[in-house]
Amino acid sequence: MGKNNLELRKEHESVREGVGFYDFTHELLEVSGPDARKFLDKMFVNKIIGTRVGQGKYTTMLNEHGHIIDDVIIFRMKNDMYWVSTLYIHEMLSWFDAYVENFDVTFKDIKDITVMYAVQGPKSREVLNDLLAESIDDLQFNWIHDNKIEDVPVKVARCGFTGEIGYEVYVAPEHIQLLESKLYESGQECNIMKLTTDVVLSSLPTEKGYMIMRDLEKINPVEAGLGWTIDWSKDFVGKEAVQESIKDGPTRSLVGFTVEDDAAKVKLESEITANGHLVGKVTNYTYGYTVEKSIGYALIDNALTKIGDKVLIGDQEIEAILTDKVFFDPSDKRRKGLA
Repeated sequence: MGKNNLELRKEHESVREGVGFYDFTHELLEVSGPDARKFLDKMFVNKIIGTRVGQGKYTTMLNEHGHIIDDVIIFRMKNDMYWVSTLYIHEMLSWFDAYVENFDVTFKDIKDITVMYAVQGPKSREVLNDLLAESIDDLQFNWIHDNKIEDVPVKVARCGFTGEIGYEVYVAPEHIQLLESKLYESGQECNIMKLTTDVVLSSLPTEKGYMIMRDLEKINPVEAGLGWTIDWSKDFVGKEAVQESIKDGPTRSLVGFTVEDDAAKVKLESEITANGHLVGKVTNYTYGYTVEKSIGYALIDNALTKIGDKVLIGDQEIEAILTDKVFFDPSDKRRKGLA
């Protein structure tokens, strides 16, 4: 990443200004059976019971220490069948097996029969409406509906990892070529672009404050700013550990930071110091092509530093300022399609 990388900037701007698409296939686990809801409620912090058919929930899975071991989207596809979208399906299956006990539930890996393309940007709805059989004008955020491209069945979810209004199209692998050709055809006037670089996991989500597992390892949801996802009224794996760790308030926080020197080389895991004390570490660093700043995330000790403080990063003592994690569109109007 870098301020003057024209290829990355062009792909980044295609999503911010028009529409971009890319293969964003995650591993998909189908969880079904009479106890599917109860089991998922035990394994994840968000409330799964009560989710309506077609509705999705963002949530995290914890270990016994209350630390995040995965963050996922769960869609309720049918009454007793759910899709869990993850990047770590084998680890998830191992963890599920440890807790399945007497639950009447089955797991099916369906990643080989379903691919997912992200279509993101302010013109994404316009492009998809041109190629889909049914309009997606009324599709709400984190909902998934059946649709078609010509005679090919697809599922379209209003989701994304960019901070823009966006969608994810699920289709069988044998129809990828049809999907791509239709996207190019429908998006020609919008200068649609296929993204091929890591802006999809770096500059785009980081500007919006979205996190990946590298940021979330060995911390709990409250420390990550994800306390809003926790349903404290139910039991879930790791609940007591999280409650114990935050009983006097969280001792750590995942925050943002900015670096004025765009040429600075900030390494992941670099130590962060203030007033001669070790106060945290770097978990993420990139250049934000919309905010035109070098930005990142830091896990900090709340007793030693706070947002607004000046800190030093690494052996080179690179100057940085701690900030909120959300650098772009804090009002969330772009994702809601209001801007």
